[in-house]
Amino acid sequence: MSDALTDAEYHRLTQALLAGIEATVDRWLQDDVVDIDSARTGGLLELTLPDRSKLIVNTQPPLHEVWLAARAGGYHYRWDGTRWVDTRDGTEFFDNLSRQASAQAGTSLRFEP
Repeated sequence: MSDALTDAEYHRLTQALLAGIEATVDRWLQDDVVDIDSARTGGLLELTLPDRSKLIVNTQPPLHEVWLAARAGGYHYRWDGTRWVDTRDGTEFFDNLSRQASAQAGTSLRFEP
């Protein structure tokens, strides 16, 4: 459970999560897969898709959560010891990020942990 995470562990996990998303977007830009602009400020990562819609991944240190804001709505994730899972339905973070990015970009995109 995320309650067992120390602040340092949470910070390490969320920094790796954001860096991984950025690396994936950079690779897609380099390979001309899709034109997604990323902008990171601290624990907030904003992805702007080709239609100018946005996906926002935001860390929530006091709660030890990661939040995703998409056109379809907002989602909250907690670390279960191996992955980030939705606090409501147990959906894995990267599965939902991929689904939301694909819907907003109009092309199949897959983020990996």
